[in-house]
Amino acid sequence: MQKTLSVIDLQAIRRNALKIRSVLGKRKFFAVVKADAYGHGGEEVSRAIEDVVDYFCVAIMEEGVKLRVAGVSKPVLVFTPPLDGYDVDRAAFYNLTLTVNSVQTAKLACGLPCHIKVNTGMNRNGCNLTDLADVLSALDKSSVSGVYSHLYAPESAFASERQLALFNAAEKAVKEVCPNSCAHISASGGLLRGGAYLKDGARCGILLYGYAPSGFSRIGYERALKVYARRAQTTEFIGGGVGYNFADKKYGELNVYRLGYADGFFRGVPLGEKTLCMDAFIKNGGSETEIVMDDADRYAARAGTISYEVLTSVTRRSERIYER
Repeated sequence: MQKTLSVIDLQAIRRNALKIRSVLGKRKFFAVVKADAYGHGGEEVSRAIEDVVDYFCVAIMEEGVKLRVAGVSKPVLVFTPPLDGYDVDRAAFYNLTLTVNSVQTAKLACGLPCHIKVNTGMNRNGCNLTDLADVLSALDKSSVSGVYSHLYAPESAFASERQLALFNAAEKAVKEVCPNSCAHISASGGLLRGGAYLKDGARCGILLYGYAPSGFSRIGYERALKVYARRAQTTEFIGGGVGYNFADKKYGELNVYRLGYADGFFRGVPLGEKTLCMDAFIKNGGSETEIVMDDADRYAARAGTISYEVLTSVTRRSERIYER
């Protein structure tokens, strides 16, 4: 097989979900499966943990539609507010829960189930507290099932405490008119911070897949993804380059592996010699018939990025195998 092979351990993801469930207790568990479940496969992951969670969360409407087509029946919250009537029509047809962040989107929602997104400092897709009363006035109160915000720096106690104070005020205002609303401000970082940040529930994405946000430990959570690439050629070095660019030393035997930046790996990260090429990389010596990437944190550190970006990239052109 010429594709890279992504092996995804659904039982590891399920064990992570059960651990999160134990932390939350009776609070609502929002499993974040946006971006194709961070590269692990949205439909497969959702079916594997549906009985453990209360909600699924996706970034855009199309992701929610895919879950419904796959047979997922739990509520699905779409983070991006509706941009037009077409979004609202799809939300209605597929029974998706909208995010409302303004008077305009409140009017677009037309009485469909929704959560109000409040801006407490992330400054992304949320209404300011000064606008919250107008948003509530534009909504059918019976349609509001939640109010939420997002910690922009959960590793910072100072920033998080300030956001929590703002969110407490928003929660109070919403629950005065929509008393059954579920309040949630925490993603994985807030869950790990715990205490008052757990509110009525929490949204967990990266923890499900065995990683933690910056500033937090992933200990106790299992990585679920390994990406394999096969050796395509072994050759004697004849001078010139090692992939693109001039060779800076004399090599002996070189191995070519079928993996490149078109597969979501980053060109400037030296897995082997020099840089990745479009569809291959070259490694000096060794007898491995395949190589494996199984720690997105380590790779991200070398790439100057974060595990989120690595995970959502490296399965781009993979053949997926699910371990159950």
